[in-house]
Amino acid sequence: MVRWFHRDLSGIDAETILKSRGVHGSFLARPSKKNQGDFSLSVRVGEVVTHIRIQNTGDFYDLYGGEKFATLSELVDYYTADNGILQDKDGTIIELKYPLNSSDPTSERWYHGHLSGPNAEKLLRERDEPGTFLVRESLSKPGDFVLSALTDEPSKSGGKRVSHIKIMCQNDTYTIGGAETFDTLTDLVEHFKKKGIEEVSGAWVHLRQPYYSTRVNAADIDSRVKLLDQTADGESQEGGADKKIKAGFWEEFDALQKLEAKAKKSRNEGMRPENKSKNRYKNILPFDETRVILQTGDPNIVGSDYINGNYVMNKLREPGDQKMYIACQGCLLTTVNDFWQMVWQERSRVIVMTTREVEKGRNKCVPYWPDSGTSKECGGYLVSAVSERDATDYKIRIIEMMPMDQSEPARTIWQYQYLSWPDHGVPQEPGGVLSFLTQVNAKQMEFPSAGPMIVHCSAGIGRTGTIIVIDMLIDTIDTKGLDSDIDIQKCIQMVREQRSGMVQTEAQYKFIYLAVCHYIEATKTKLQACQETDTEYGNLNLRPQHPKASRKVSKNKEDVYENLGAKGKKDVKKQKSEEKKSGSVRKR
Repeated sequence: MVRWFHRDLSGIDAETILKSRGVHGSFLARPSKKNQGDFSLSVRVGEVVTHIRIQNTGDFYDLYGGEKFATLSELVDYYTADNGILQDKDGTIIELKYPLNSSDPTSERWYHGHLSGPNAEKLLRERDEPGTFLVRESLSKPGDFVLSALTDEPSKSGGKRVSHIKIMCQNDTYTIGGAETFDTLTDLVEHFKKKGIEEVSGAWVHLRQPYYSTRVNAADIDSRVKLLDQTADGESQEGGADKKIKAGFWEEFDALQKLEAKAKKSRNEGMRPENKSKNRYKNILPFDETRVILQTGDPNIVGSDYINGNYVMNKLREPGDQKMYIACQGCLLTTVNDFWQMVWQERSRVIVMTTREVEKGRNKCVPYWPDSGTSKECGGYLVSAVSERDATDYKIRIIEMMPMDQSEPARTIWQYQYLSWPDHGVPQEPGGVLSFLTQVNAKQMEFPSAGPMIVHCSAGIGRTGTIIVIDMLIDTIDTKGLDSDIDIQKCIQMVREQRSGMVQTEAQYKFIYLAVCHYIEATKTKLQACQETDTEYGNLNLRPQHPKASRKVSKNKEDVYENLGAKGKKDVKKQKSEEKKSGSVRKR
């Protein structure tokens, strides 16, 4: 991503940022202070930072030798995609894993950050409203930007033509050429919304309505929440107080609903007459392609392998690093045995229940566990309730299960039942849910070989989807750092492609934003406290996940290139990439 480019950063500043905000493998690029026109790549390796010179000859970019590239982005993409491996003189492998992004130049929602020209054209043409525009980063020249707008003229390739207008950043001001300069991107856009832009050909480009982005830098999510909140409860000038403005959280959630209406996936198994009684709600059915299939089903009995549940994984992460969940409905009396069969075959150790058994007089989920201190037979398994205790906002039940024929040893299952979700709406603040998830994940990590975490409410889509999406986003931030890009709408769309209707209401949609915002603010506070204590652990990541690399730190702070030779020559060895990791799901 081009947002790893930091325009005004020195080597010392880069070290400070990477040590305080990054993790092992975090990196950024910046202009070279010594050789104008060249660049430097700063990478965190363990607890230290190394710097790599990037040469810009005017014809190509390279590392003073080796592969040559047309753009800085292509060079960085090459080394982040396992095509080439950077290796230091002492043999230490330098991994480019997580871009440490610079802050967005504006909080305006028409700013899309890293977006290619073809993808911008695709978005604008799908909207099919001339005058729709967005602003994105320049991929060819980091630090500059591009204004892309849909015109009403036909293009040679079909559809309406998209005009791409370069915005240059010079001396902290913005211009599209000519005498007019602006202090901010917002000032520039507002000016040309009123005036229009005349192209070299003489054609005029008009900026009528923005194409809003849902992508946001995680560290800046507080600004996005405030922006979305400004219009969330506003009044429509045309319709008065009763007509809600199509803006803010409502607008984003409404767009999500329209996207799902277009997605058609088969749910034939759930619709079979033999399986209808196993569905709590007749129209909330699992997609066939991701449904959990019970392995003990009798092939001669139609529907015996059916349970209303789907595998859900974070497909926005790299293959092999995709956390797996099972999202399912709350048990009916007729599905308790099937539920425990699923728990056993999937080797799950943690169950998350986000509903009470009865709410407002309505059955939400039958108690599929026995009373504390007792046991009951559930199909082919003996299920025993070992203990139960109350915690703040939730209950913890420790359950043991084993095959009735004792063919395998007993397993301990931990069930966490969240009790503070109101009958309607969402919790007033996200702190309780975040603390709950911290405990749930800590227990899941105690069983590295365990199967997916099972999450359910009543229907298995609303609260279940909300919990899973929050957990996915937090996992991404923990892995990639506070400055990673997240897209809440895109994340929900991704899980909805695996189980229909995940995250049911606008209130749940907003709650996800608030939960992520709360988590990031708490993480920033912890990081600041760690730095202020100035202990030997001050630079450690809150959740260490990488081994510390053995490296020597330069005593001369001015010589920030000490790891790669004083004269700028690289000892960079190209190696064939290791055999790619298999696509197996990482289960935590």
